[in-house]
Amino acid sequence: MNNFEFKNPTKIIFGKDTIKKLKEEIPTDAKVLLLYGGGSIKKNGIYNQVKTALANFDVIEFGGISANPEYETLLEALKVIKVQNITYLLAVGGGSVIDGTKFLSAAALYTGNEPWHILSNGVRTEKGMPFGTVLTLPATGSEMNSGAVITRKETKEKLAMGGSGLFPQFSILDPEVVKSIPKRQLANGLTDAFTHVLEQYMTYSVDAKLQDRFAESILQTLIEIAPTILKAEFDYKAASNFMWSCTMALNGLIQKGVPTDWAIHAIGHELTALYGIDHARTLAIITESHYKYNFEAKKEKLAQYGERVWNINEGSIDEKANAAIEKTTAFFKSLGINTKLSDYINDYEGTAEEIAKRFTNRGWLGLGEHQSLSPEKVKQVVKMAY
Repeated sequence: MNNFEFKNPTKIIFGKDTIKKLKEEIPTDAKVLLLYGGGSIKKNGIYNQVKTALANFDVIEFGGISANPEYETLLEALKVIKVQNITYLLAVGGGSVIDGTKFLSAAALYTGNEPWHILSNGVRTEKGMPFGTVLTLPATGSEMNSGAVITRKETKEKLAMGGSGLFPQFSILDPEVVKSIPKRQLANGLTDAFTHVLEQYMTYSVDAKLQDRFAESILQTLIEIAPTILKAEFDYKAASNFMWSCTMALNGLIQKGVPTDWAIHAIGHELTALYGIDHARTLAIITESHYKYNFEAKKEKLAQYGERVWNINEGSIDEKANAAIEKTTAFFKSLGINTKLSDYINDYEGTAEEIAKRFTNRGWLGLGEHQSLSPEKVKQVVKMAY
């Protein structure tokens, strides 16, 4: 197992009827900016719960943060923070709203002239404006980590940011919110969390036995509960396991002491930036071709995954590894997630070359756990995903 340091300061408040605990977590003298997305929280009752909990606080609202939070919209929210002298941020939403809030946390205290440089220059935020979250859509794990991804519409870029100052101070996780989430978003959440685990697990062994089994248990749980989550009838027990699995998939724990990949995410972000395809679905598009292209480097772990997660016990290492890839694709399809770029767009020719060009221009010489996936190799992976 590799050396590591681990610290996660986010307080998790988990369970039914926990939104009312908001008032116990925010400083009483705070001037709060309440951030949310398209307004679904006003239809499902979450907004009213939040407003009731914050009845004695000074609260300004900013709605309209989109999926794949856009830099241009966030700049408008940043103006509100400056003009209204906001001291505390509260994200009520899924990963996109929370990611947008993380950007605002960093940008509010940033001393540079152009906030986009936080992303384009890879600025690590060690101190941001304090914020908390009320999670409304399990998927990204953003409620318990310090990373975020922001889209700039005018340049069709989607870049990541982070830093130790961007952990939420607290996150409220009430599984009851799953009741009102559309099936498409639930399928996306299952896919997103599943792929988060794969990115931290599907590399090569460093004999980190506990980390491997942590990862495998999350994958097994997601597979087990997926059919129940996608049913029309709400199941609180399944929703609880779904929500906590999504959080545990990307709160930093399972990546400690092991090599990680993240090439699927890097390529997937470009597909979203270029075509607006849902983030989770871009991951499903790239996963199979990435594992097939990098088969020799990953086959030992793929075979282990096949044995432990999918109960594939017959055949050679190569056969088990190939069967595991097939099982993964079949799982995505069972959720209603298509796995080829041509399932989403017709004019896909040239996509591979464009993504390779972008990586070259950024100086990204190699992705993956070995940093060996060059832009030219990325081009081949994307072409295999057509």
